[in-house]
Amino acid sequence: MLDCILSPSNLTKMVQTLTYLLGFVVAAHALPQVHLGKTIVSGTDSSEEVEFFGGLPYAEPPLGKLRFRMPVLKSQLDTREFNASAFGNTCLQPVCDHLSTLRNKRHALRSAKPQVANPPPSSEDCLFINIYRPKNTDATANLPVLFWTHGGGFAFGAANQYDGTGLVAQSVARGTPIIYVNINYRLGPLGFPQGKEADDQRILNLGIQDQITALQWVQANIHYFGGDKKKVTIFGESAGSIMTAILYLNPQVEKLARAAIFESGSPNSPTTAPAAFESKESGWRAFVKTVPSCASVAKSGHTLACLQNSSTDEIATAVRQNVFQLDKPPVFGPTVDPRGSIYPDYVSRLYAKGRFARLPFIAGTNRDEGTLFATDQPKSDEDIRALLVNISSPVTTTAKDLNDTVSKILELYPEDPAVGSPYGTGAELFGLPPSFKRVASIEGDLYFEAPRRQFSQAAAKFGVKSYVYHFNQPQLPVSRTGDPRISAGHGLSEVMMNYWISFAASLNPNDGKGINRPEWPQFTKESQVLLQLEGRNTTVLQDDYRKDQMGYLIEKALVLHH
Repeated sequence: MLDCILSPSNLTKMVQTLTYLLGFVVAAHALPQVHLGKTIVSGTDSSEEVEFFGGLPYAEPPLGKLRFRMPVLKSQLDTREFNASAFGNTCLQPVCDHLSTLRNKRHALRSAKPQVANPPPSSEDCLFINIYRPKNTDATANLPVLFWTHGGGFAFGAANQYDGTGLVAQSVARGTPIIYVNINYRLGPLGFPQGKEADDQRILNLGIQDQITALQWVQANIHYFGGDKKKVTIFGESAGSIMTAILYLNPQVEKLARAAIFESGSPNSPTTAPAAFESKESGWRAFVKTVPSCASVAKSGHTLACLQNSSTDEIATAVRQNVFQLDKPPVFGPTVDPRGSIYPDYVSRLYAKGRFARLPFIAGTNRDEGTLFATDQPKSDEDIRALLVNISSPVTTTAKDLNDTVSKILELYPEDPAVGSPYGTGAELFGLPPSFKRVASIEGDLYFEAPRRQFSQAAAKFGVKSYVYHFNQPQLPVSRTGDPRISAGHGLSEVMMNYWISFAASLNPNDGKGINRPEWPQFTKESQVLLQLEGRNTTVLQDDYRKDQMGYLIEKALVLHH
């Protein structure tokens, strides 16, 4: 009987049958592929509903002579086949205990949940883009695109920390499928060089230039993945939101996107000083000194040629040694650049002239933004005065105006724990000095709350469609181990994802699809309202919390480098 079963003719038939069945199984689980020009790009399944294509270079590697230079768009892949099943390298960044704190900015929307397992290596060669799309998306689908820029104080973070699977799956479930894209961009001194030399060489704000180049890549290539280049919504959080908002200062962004979502970051969220200002210049010199082969030219004003010829290892070591202080504005961050088009002037001046894009947007903040930046060291009135003068230098009006402004701020923000941040916690100090809650309140309003309100009011004045939210979940002081003491409810996250997806698909957060949620009214000059998100209690309120304090910060925006 066995001889009969395994006779040559039957054995041949069995092999043929098994080969056919195996081919069927392989075909059923074939990896997703996209023809990107002349290259076949193979991705992977992120879930049963979502496909992932990662590690695609959107710019030439910024190495050697391209180090500290404008990004060069990658027009095509240099191979016939490309494995896009994993993230590309992360960009070089310091080693810091607060990395997880910055990475996990306290926010309800986790359209991009952190991934911590098996992170990619870090490298200067890091300008990669990643794409999540619904399974079996056809190239002719013309789906809306959500383009994410990560936060991290312009010094930390990477695209691999933000998984778009859940957001894309939610979009499919509600019948409005979208594509989610995220990127890496150069960080710290590599992405935001400072000093007169950098200004003269026209290489300020390179990280934002990376972001623009990635958006240009999307315009040229997203149709291969089933996306519609005319339906791109740019969004980001914290530093990523600030960068995204800065793009609004140049009407050219209207060629790259049709809308935006700003999560805890406006164009003037970081107080900014000219690149050649003393603190920026000294920060650049300190960085150059940590590159052994260039230490001798750190003060020469001619450092770039040396840095471009330095080894990758030297540069990597120097970047990782860069000191990042949570309680001070970053040295290496966006800089006003009067000779450039990205950040041509202080934001308050641009708002007054209506010099910003006329694209619809959503903008919002969290209840206790400043607790991340306040320190646990006691601060007197004079300490706080010195802090405010420091971040508002050099003087943009007069020294008297600055001193009077600081005095008024100290009056508006008294050392009364009951009115400090974390708000609504009474006299509780959480084992911290009374000045903590005072400084947290000042910095939260100065860096985030007042700039957001100023942006919304300017947009309304010029008829730009916008929506405002305020995430009001209590946020306690951040643990110094880097563990934010807050967890967002799944239900609230789902509500926010539905608003976001609706806006990306229709430019209106109220499309009537997906889960039931309150109507979100538009913010207008006549009706300045916001959507307050607090657990399952989502309500519409007037945007007038701390009206006197933030009204004064907005009035004195230019004095405060806004």
